[in-house]
Amino acid sequence: MAAIVTDQFRINNASNFLGDINDPSNSYYVFVGLSNPGIGNAYGRTADPATWNSDNSRPNPTDNFNYLNHTKDTMIFGKKVNIDNARRVIRKETWTKGTQYEMYRHDYSIDNQSPKTFSSRLYDAKYYVINKDFSVYICIDNGSSGINTTGNLSQNEPLFTGLEPSAASGDTDDGYVWKYLFTVAPSDIIKFDATEYIPLPNNWSTSTDAQIQSVRDSGNADINNNQIKKVYIDTKGSSYSGGLGQEFNIVGDGEGAKVIVDVEGTQITKTQVSVGGKGYTYGMVDLTNISESAISSNTPAKLIPIIPPSKGHGYDLYKELGTDRVLIYARFDDSTKDFPLDAKFAQIGIVKNPTSIGSTALFTQNQFSSVSSLYLSNYPTTSIEIGSEITQEIQSGGVEIGKAKGYVVSFDIISDSPKIAVLKYYQDRSLYFNQTTGDQTDTSGISSLGSTSSGKIYQFQPNGLQVSVGSTTVTINTNFSGITTNPTGNKVIELGTQFTDGISSSEINNQSGDIIYLDNRALITRDKRQKEDIKVILEF
Repeated sequence: MAAIVTDQFRINNASNFLGDINDPSNSYYVFVGLSNPGIGNAYGRTADPATWNSDNSRPNPTDNFNYLNHTKDTMIFGKKVNIDNARRVIRKETWTKGTQYEMYRHDYSIDNQSPKTFSSRLYDAKYYVINKDFSVYICIDNGSSGINTTGNLSQNEPLFTGLEPSAASGDTDDGYVWKYLFTVAPSDIIKFDATEYIPLPNNWSTSTDAQIQSVRDSGNADINNNQIKKVYIDTKGSSYSGGLGQEFNIVGDGEGAKVIVDVEGTQITKTQVSVGGKGYTYGMVDLTNISESAISSNTPAKLIPIIPPSKGHGYDLYKELGTDRVLIYARFDDSTKDFPLDAKFAQIGIVKNPTSIGSTALFTQNQFSSVSSLYLSNYPTTSIEIGSEITQEIQSGGVEIGKAKGYVVSFDIISDSPKIAVLKYYQDRSLYFNQTTGDQTDTSGISSLGSTSSGKIYQFQPNGLQVSVGSTTVTINTNFSGITTNPTGNKVIELGTQFTDGISSSEINNQSGDIIYLDNRALITRDKRQKEDIKVILEF
């Protein structure tokens, strides 16, 4: 079956995704997780940290429920995405002197590829640029024709912000005509500018920004009768008459467009649109008055009116530039205890609609902690290594029935006198699998009470029993409840999450929500002097 999914489907999906983010019934979060990727081979981890940290050998995420559910086990912290932190983006083409750019055309295809990049679709062609002032233009004309099919080298950087297509000022006439579209806002440059992408303004069709309104309204041919900007000379033909400056109608399914044609000798050498008209999806130049000899001698010209998207250039920016990508921005800093400064992470992802802990209600706060924490009154004098395993006996009636297990995500000493520290951890299901094979291979003790091989997950308890960390132990302060602490009486310290009897839980139900994006990265170690700006590109 001969079928395609069109570019417009992808552009529409990008728009729908942004609408989904802006919908108050949804909550999207950028999250980081997996503080110990080099501890074994379960769930895509590696036994060798160097293997994970190499771009050439790091395992790719797996798109199945098993892997994604494990990813939810190892999430650490999430930051909410709102519409101010999401933008459509396009491939970056920075104007460079001496470069050959391609003109906008509505008819690039396998049989009519763009002349420089040999693209079979408009959105892969090199037909727009961003200049040094972060202004974006499309190329209406590059001096090309049926004889000079590739066009000229661009010598003059477009710098104007006028509404009509124009040549850029310069010492030479390079044959280029540019149409100004928009200038990237300074705030968007800070958040969204990237080496490979240009961010576009949101809400183009409804924006009240004066500059955007001007460009959008000037591109509305229903009002301005200015839809067609260029008639391309594919074939000059011969045996035409009439000389210079002859005006002809452009016929088709629109109305009102006219073009001035120059005939030199007997060939058509130049065209200039005099009236752009409106309503065209195709057009033909009516040369009836001068074409009789050309047609009878079988030497007709081929003139192609170039049809802009929608009502005209600048009216529908997203269709014109092919915005099938969205950039999501999130900044992680030291503004909250939820994301500890000593944390490490090797995964970045986006999760949609997690629910609040102990509830089915949508979690809607600006950030979440997805790890649990222990409020300690006794701990070793040396630092506890991130990624270390912790365990605690779980008893019933004084008899051990199992072990709670977890991995350390953060260890923060709050006070040495009195001794107070907070240890954050997650409970990774791989701790409960066969510890030799890292999977569900049968092993003894899966259901045995107190067995270190037990497959049942137990939560850490304020039961007075110490928690083992390697060869040392820590003690939970079961007398502490609250979200702040003031150990010295001089300073209130925010803990980020609510503790009850010395233990705090994740703020979300970790197995809730849908992971829609996941990226395995080289292990990143946080530092109090750094901030992490995360930019995720989603391509539809």
